[in-house]
Amino acid sequence: MKVKQVLLGAAILASSVSGPAVAQQAQYVQIAELEIDPAQLESYKAAVSEHAETAIRVEPGVLVLFAVSEKENPTHVRVFEVYRDIDAYKAHLEAPHFKKYKATVESMVKSLKLVLTTPISLAAKSQ
Repeated sequence: MKVKQVLLGAAILASSVSGPAVAQQAQYVQIAELEIDPAQLESYKAAVSEHAETAIRVEPGVLVLFAVSEKENPTHVRVFEVYRDIDAYKAHLEAPHFKKYKATVESMVKSLKLVLTTPISLAAKSQ
């Protein structure tokens, strides 16, 4: 139930801050489920924040990157990712800031599962 609440929260957040582009263009959506080493949690948070900010700023095909953690278990992180299309996702994987992020967090991440999703409804308000 907690994971559903986290994902629902991410979807609501996406709806409230992303604008109409998400609702109209989103073609590739996935959720990354991570478990972070507790001793490195603060370092992970800094790395994922830097990575997401850079990706949103420099990659036009990256529409949404939200990282959230479970309130009761903060080492369990979910990243809600929305890309314009599969090519934007592939380009993201080759971006220098993504490669830096992966190298930085490699020892921090205890497990990673990528969940490919099918968008059902990605509604958003204009700001």
